[in-house]
Amino acid sequence: MTRITAWRRHPLARYAVLILALALVGTAYATFVQVSRPADAALASGKVDDVARGKSLFQAHCASCHGLNAEGTSTGPTLIGVGAASVDFQMSTGRMPAANPGAQVPRKPLPEWVDSDSISDIAAYVQSLGGGPTVPSGDQVDPALGDAAKGGELFRANCIQCHNWAGAGGALTRGKYAPNLNESSPTQIYEAMVTGPQAMPVFNDTTITPEEKRNMIAYIVQVREQTDPGGFALGRIGPVTEGLVAWVVGILALVLAAIWITAKKRQKS
Repeated sequence: MTRITAWRRHPLARYAVLILALALVGTAYATFVQVSRPADAALASGKVDDVARGKSLFQAHCASCHGLNAEGTSTGPTLIGVGAASVDFQMSTGRMPAANPGAQVPRKPLPEWVDSDSISDIAAYVQSLGGGPTVPSGDQVDPALGDAAKGGELFRANCIQCHNWAGAGGALTRGKYAPNLNESSPTQIYEAMVTGPQAMPVFNDTTITPEEKRNMIAYIVQVREQTDPGGFALGRIGPVTEGLVAWVVGILALVLAAIWITAKKRQKS
């Protein structure tokens, strides 16, 4: 007992206990991650077997930029930890695989080999590498279950600076831009919020709750379905465009009216 007491009072005893505790925590965490990864992959696409097919597709079509094990290269970032939601967003919008490098990868039609099954399989594989946001369920993105009024308040507070009040998009710095949201599905809008693609920030569940995200989706869908009272939306870019068109059309109308009146007086004389 005296020897144990002396050891406990030794100056290095506290450091030994700390190192032992860190080792135990690290071992427990590594064990938990290994057990949970198959579950994450299953969440991403429904079956653990999809991971193997996803890996095969990934190595055939994505590894040239992102590396054989998604570790990243000089031409593409690592995908470890980005989650299935990021893969589903990038591939379902046609942004990936990227055709040409640039300040921002645009939305484009899907390649022939890309379909819902291939996207799901690659998403499952990426999810298995290190977790991350998963693809939302149907209820999470259903506009009918959201409150468009509350969603409008959130959208105007967080998104209008880049995407415009109607989600029409707008220019950013360094050749980047906020895309038009009219082509985005409710699932893609949700995935963009939780993954933060390109210049967009990440709105995690602490910043904007899943219910609030659904409310914002309800607002975006409601606005895109509205008809324009004037009959011509002008892209819904905002008052600057509307004022420019009114000015140009108004001045042109005045000039034509002046020419017509002058010509009419000359004919009478």
